[in-house]
Amino acid sequence: MFLTQPLRPGRMAAHLLLLVLGAVVGAAGSLVQAAWFPGGLLLALLGAGGLFLGGAIAMGARAGAGSPAAGWLVAVVLLTATRPEGDFVFAATTGTYLFLLGGLVVAVICATLARVGPGAAPGARLGK
Repeated sequence: MFLTQPLRPGRMAAHLLLLVLGAVVGAAGSLVQAAWFPGGLLLALLGAGGLFLGGAIAMGARAGAGSPAAGWLVAVVLLTATRPEGDFVFAATTGTYLFLLGGLVVAVICATLARVGPGAAPGARLGK
């Protein structure tokens, strides 16, 4: 496996922080998306997208978008499970499915389209 930058304790701590922030944004987004539909759905997806893209830019690598996306996914999956008492966060509505699938799509878009690293400038030319 080829790493663009070596794993240092500070870098690993930053990825762990992004993972926790992703879980917080996922939990908050799951509550907001149903409260003010459709504005809450857009707000939740924009918040997640901002964190994913910000993570990629801050870490200087596309893996910076993967850490918060993993935290977001874990939080959302844990919130989809029903409890024995019958409590649940996600109802079976269109907005819920748009939030789940939209968050995954936003994570992939932020990870693939983020301009990071040495060739990030639009007019950069190699060899000069």
